[in-house]
Amino acid sequence: MEQQKAVTVFESLSSGVRLDVYRLLVRQGPQGLVAGDIAATIGLPPTNLSFHLKALTHAQLVTVEQEGRYQRYRANLPLMVELIGYLTEECCAGRPEQCLVNSALAVCAAR
Repeated sequence: MEQQKAVTVFESLSSGVRLDVYRLLVRQGPQGLVAGDIAATIGLPPTNLSFHLKALTHAQLVTVEQEGRYQRYRANLPLMVELIGYLTEECCAGRPEQCLVNSALAVCAAR
């Protein structure tokens, strides 16, 4: 991952609302949620939510797919894993096997 891409992702997540939306979508996994369900769960008016979803989509943190008259949003999980890899690639002076982070990721992946 290039540094500018990581910066774009972090800038997008710097809003508490966007971070809540992204974490909600991560919990939903590949099925994602339609915009109305996101708004209802987060407790945000749909017009405000669309602004935040646009920012997350622009940063490629979420994907959107049209389903009839609804739009389904999904967390871009491969990008999340790539970002974690970018942040930890030089962990422990280039010996990531020694890092607690990799141990935690291995446990998470095994679930």
